[in-house]
Amino acid sequence: MKTLRALLRDRRFSLGAAIMSVLVVLALLSLLAPYDPTEWRVVPRDMPPSREHFLGTSSLGQDVFWVLTAAIRNSLLLALLAASISRVIALTLGLVAGYSGGIIDRVLMFINDGFLVLPLLLIFVLLAMILKEQLSLLTMALLFGLMGWAFDARLMRSQILSLREREFTYTAILSGSPALKLIFDEYLLFVIPLTMATLIGNMIWVTGMEVTLAYLGLTDVTIPTLGTMLHFALNYQAILLGLWWWIFAPIGAAVALFSSLYLLSMSVSEYLDPRARIQRVGAS
Repeated sequence: MKTLRALLRDRRFSLGAAIMSVLVVLALLSLLAPYDPTEWRVVPRDMPPSREHFLGTSSLGQDVFWVLTAAIRNSLLLALLAASISRVIALTLGLVAGYSGGIIDRVLMFINDGFLVLPLLLIFVLLAMILKEQLSLLTMALLFGLMGWAFDARLMRSQILSLREREFTYTAILSGSPALKLIFDEYLLFVIPLTMATLIGNMIWVTGMEVTLAYLGLTDVTIPTLGTMLHFALNYQAILLGLWWWIFAPIGAAVALFSSLYLLSMSVSEYLDPRARIQRVGAS
């Protein structure tokens, strides 16, 4: 609670949390949708915003508001699941490499550096072209999660290398404490905050990748996401037809999601910065 109160004093965190709360509420509203968001021609087409259709309807015969709620839900779930998978990989690799050192560290970092230089967008485009019909949310989450851990694994390793030189590490080793006990009882307490901070940053990356691939039509466009909504709006010439509500809805939601995650990431990262901690201690 003390940490949360300290974060809430940061206007960026408060604003980011408020925006995210609105998005989560919209995502939960999708469970109450009167229409199946994957079905077409369930409402009159190309209707402007009204009492019956809060954000109007699309050329597909869909209620834009209810499709948007499902898209926000799916995009959030995809980002959270993919980022969680990559955090597990990054944390495991960083812990093993940082604590073991020697040949194990060099081998793992060689593999890590190989992933860092991979052109991930091109790889995802190729994989999406091959797996397009099977590219479900779970499949995309696995692909993004298995490829998006390399940079943060180095951060974890650096943290463990620093902890390995602390006095409590030498004390634990000399007292015969097993390595796993030291890692789980001591090191995890230090790296979990860093893991949470990088989780938010990775969610931004995952969302951007999904929107890019969906815009190119390389994902399963029958699954409502912010990317697939944008794909259909552009393909059906929403701008030229004057259907501004159809294209502005996913763009506005995407901007809100990116802004929220960015503000949360910046505020949490600054809170975890050792220099900021020293300033807080001095101020208190």
